[in-house]
Parts: sequence; structure tokens; C-alpha cells
Amino acid sequence: MNNNDIFKKLRVALQLRDDQIVEILELVDFRMSKGEIGNLFRNEDHPNFMDCGDQVLRNFLNGMVIHLRGTKENPKNAMEVIKQNQAAVAQNIAIKSKAELKPKPTTKEPKKQSNTSKPNHKKQSKIQVVEKVRFKNGKK
Repeated sequence: MNNNDIFKKLRVALQLRDDQIVEILELVDFRMSKGEIGNLFRNEDHPNFMDCGDQVLRNFLNGMVIHLRGTKENPKNAMEVIKQNQAAVAQNIAIKSKAELKPKPTTKEPKKQSNTSKPNHKKQSKIQVVEKVRFKNGKK
């Protein structure tokens, strides 16, 4: 089991999104973009796959300690932080399911043209630039 597998399992177990991982890494002054984090979670055979180094995993774990426990000056209860995160995930799932339930318009009704509208000159001035050519290459 390599660092990428450990990082993936922590991400799933704690229900973290990429932007939350970026915030956790910034708690320990470690800058990493969402794209780089996405590359860590790709399959090994993907061309953009990136190995998770020891430094990345170490900084993530140190940031998780600060994220869950807080600092000495401002301590937190880890279970409350996890419950808040689970509530946010549940809310996102509810929003997505509502968006999927909305009926999408299948077809658009054509607009009815009235007699008082302007005539369409574009259709009348259609000029054929190339004449039709029939190729005889032995096929019927």
C-alpha cells in the first residue's frame, strides 16, 4: 500500500472534497492546487497520475490534526468537526438530487410567424457556389 492509497482512503473515510483538502494543507503552510490533488487520486495508468510523496502525506496528516483538534489556543472537538462535514456532504447530495428530479425541457416549440413580421431575406438569396459532381470510381 503506497501513499496514494492511504491518501485516497483517508479522503473517503473523512468525506473530504478537494477544496477542503487544499484548506487543510494551507493550515500547515503547504500550498497545493486542486488540480495537483486531483492528479494524486487518479489511476496509476493515467498520463496525469502523480505519486504522493512523503512530504505531501506528512503535511496532510499534520493539517488534519489541526483541522480536527484545533490549536492549543482554540481547541475543537473532533467529533463535532466530523459531524459538520457529514452534514455538509448530506446537504450537497440533497441539492444534487433535487437538480436531477427537475424535468428538463425535451423539445422547444417553434415560434409562430405572423404576417406582419419582416420577410427572411437569408433564405431567398441562397447561391450555389459549387455544382454537384458525380464521381465514377467503379462503385455502383
